Amino acid sequence: MVVTGRAVLLAFLATVAVAVSGLVGAWATVGALTLLVSLLVADVCLAASPGSLRLSREGDSSLRLGESAVVHVTLANPTRRGLRGSVRDAWPPSAHAAPRRQPVRVDAGERRRVTTTLTPTRRGDARAAGVTVRSIGPLGLAGRQRTLPAPWTVRTLPPFHSRRHLPGKLSRLRELEGQHTAMVRGQGSEFDSLRDYVPGDDVRSIDWRATARNDGVVVRTWRPERDRRVLIVLDTGRTSAGRVGDTPRLDHAMDAALLLAALAGRAGDRVDFMAYDRRTRAQVRSSGRGSQVNRIVEAMAPLEAELVESDPAGLVGTVLGTQGRARRLVVLLTDLNAAALEEGLLPKLPLLTSRHLLLVAAVRDPAVDDMAAERGGADALYRAAAAERTLSERRRVTAELRRMGVEVVDADPEHIAPALADAYINLKAQGRL
Repeated sequence: MVVTGRAVLLAFLATVAVAVSGLVGAWATVGALTLLVSLLVADVCLAASPGSLRLSREGDSSLRLGESAVVHVTLANPTRRGLRGSVRDAWPPSAHAAPRRQPVRVDAGERRRVTTTLTPTRRGDARAAGVTVRSIGPLGLAGRQRTLPAPWTVRTLPPFHSRRHLPGKLSRLRELEGQHTAMVRGQGSEFDSLRDYVPGDDVRSIDWRATARNDGVVVRTWRPERDRRVLIVLDTGRTSAGRVGDTPRLDHAMDAALLLAALAGRAGDRVDFMAYDRRTRAQVRSSGRGSQVNRIVEAMAPLEAELVESDPAGLVGTVLGTQGRARRLVVLLTDLNAAALEEGLLPKLPLLTSRHLLLVAAVRDPAVDDMAAERGGADALYRAAAAERTLSERRRVTAELRRMGVEVVDADPEHIAPALADAYINLKAQGRL
């Protein structure tokens, strides 16, 4: 039984009336309370049963972080008694469901729809906790309440802020592939066309058979390869949980990975994706040419950083064991943490770099650069010294990776996505991919 504020107010007024009239005897008090209880019981009995309602849902099932979703609950009343009261559609706090409670009236044999707007502040799946229906009696003093199951899931996808860089990067890619009016040739190994020899051309490009059929010397032109394999590996271990600004490092890495996946897909390459720490958390394998961004976004949505040390041996073994023998570009998005890399990943890299081209991308915290530039009191100098030591170790690890033949991209959150895309385009231009 649910007692309303009106019933509480009535009890208070009755008590005041008894006290003012001087009827302080036990019989007067018992009589007032008996009357009030009788009214409450009658109101509860006359209230429609909320358990008799039939609930159904419809609405949005996914959205990007920063957007809003609308979910509807339809209440059908198959009984002969109308229901008057309120409804609360319960969701996790991070979903920021509004409004919290809505008045509702469902007459006998009718249906009513209530709408809830969700504005999530976290990626992942938000599941409805149930719909609480409160039915109030005709006197408005008491009623019934029950929480009914109405399952629904809304998936919040990564926002993909770096999408704004895609047109510019595609323009550069078209220039590289000779599709732009600039007709800039790349240094790939796929045959493109024949043309007359001009001084300065590589003599190894001369096509002797075509030259024999023509009056002059003919050379082959080349373009960057298409249909190459790109594997994007997202480190979901402990270091990815660190916040850079107001956002976890993992989310910044996701944004960069999505831009690269979109760009490589438009370039005609086959893009695979894997999230790994001590085991594979998510995996997307390309089924052919074309963009895999939508599938990768779906796979990324429920991912969270795991507070465990990543297993570099398991990561390398998984990449080498499940991705075939063809040479590919492996893009590892992780943190350039000196201790973690030197003790774990660096000794395993020769196994990986002997088979594949490796590119390591990391999100640098601009707050560390700001600390290194601090001057003033003793506290500022200590902070600057600690920050400079961190930056020095980062530079040392970067140099060691490059010495082993690894491409490295180290940029702040604002520039990590376009910098990674530029590194991919440069590898295309150099004929290394």
